[in-house]
Parts: sequence; C-alpha cells; structure tokens
Amino acid sequence: MPYELLILERDGKVATITLNRPDKRNALNTALRDEVRVALEELEGDDSVSVAIITGAGAVFCAGFDTSEFATVPPEQIFSGESSRRYHHRLQHFAKPLVAAINGSAMGGGFDIAVLADLRVAAETASFGHPEIKFGAAALYGPLAAVVGGSVARDLCLSGRRIDAAEALTIGVVNKVVPPADLLREAKALAGVIAEAPLPALRQIKASIVEAAPFRFPAG
Repeated sequence: MPYELLILERDGKVATITLNRPDKRNALNTALRDEVRVALEELEGDDSVSVAIITGAGAVFCAGFDTSEFATVPPEQIFSGESSRRYHHRLQHFAKPLVAAINGSAMGGGFDIAVLADLRVAAETASFGHPEIKFGAAALYGPLAAVVGGSVARDLCLSGRRIDAAEALTIGVVNKVVPPADLLREAKALAGVIAEAPLPALRQIKASIVEAAPFRFPAG
C-alpha cells in the first residue's frame, strides 16, 4: 500500500522502514503509528523478506508521541486507546527479527520502539530517555526492563533522565555504537547476517523471544 508518513524499502531479504516526519522529529501521531503497524503486517506476510530495520529520517530517530494531538484527543486515549494498543502489540509480536537503527534522539515512544526491536545499532549522536514522566505519563517499564534489567529500568523510567549512546552501550540498551555515516550500513550488515538463516527458523526463534517476554501487549 502507499504510505504517507513512512518509507518502506526492500533490498533482497532485508526491508527498511523509515519514519518520515523529519519536520516533526518523527513524532508518533495516530496516523504514523497506524502506518507502522500496517507496514509490519505487510512485511510479516511477505516471505521474500526475512528481517526488517526501522530508522528515522533526518537527525532524530523518534521524539515520542506527538503531543500536538492532545489538543483534540485526550492523552489517555492517545496512550492507551485502540490505535496505541494495536501498534504496540504489532511491534512486539512482529514475527520476524526487527533491528532498530537509531540515528538520533529516541525519546518516550521512540525509546519504546528501540527496546521493542530485537537488536539495536545506534549512531554516536543517539540519545535515549523517558521525559514523559515529567508531564504525568508513565513510561513503558516492562519492555525496557526486559532489555536492561529492573534496576536500570527503574532508574530511567522514574527519573526521566537522558542517556547518550556511550552510556546506552554500557548498560545494554544498544548492541553497538557506530559513526552516524556508518549507521545504516552497519544495520543492514547485521540484518544480512541474520537473513542468512532460513525464514522458518527465524520465525521460530522470534516466537520464542515473544513467548519469553515478561510482559506482552494484548492484541488491540
């Protein structure tokens, strides 16, 4: 299907989803969340694709939820409504490996995308945080705790502090940090290595990863 707020590209067995609202710092409005969900569903059904990469256009990976929608939609509906539930469920339950190529700031919901991916490659300019706690929105603790452990996740979710790429690597948020110019090349190289395995085997291990998650999003 045609997409307005993201770019979907295929290169052999690897597909790349690029969040494409650079003028809005790739903030997750309802339309973009819905397009991400549909793109993942499309790739899930495409047996020519074994691995997906998700990244952002411009200098920011994703600034989180688009707070401009608060003017017309109650925040609780944005954070926990049907669109949000279906989006988070699809991100976590995507049946193939998902690699996040984090090209810049990953705040709030952008941080959630990163930790809901299976592997994370970050540019040296990347940063992470859950600043939403400061305006009364609770962060998604479960997915972060599954990646970094409960103690670190409590720190980041309760304090809302920002961490840079070097600290993210040290505490296990990301798997690798690279120069910005090398980010997509490194992410595609990693995805290519994963794609060498047969797709049924990748689907099986991804199902095991989802099953083992201590917190799973219900279907919307």
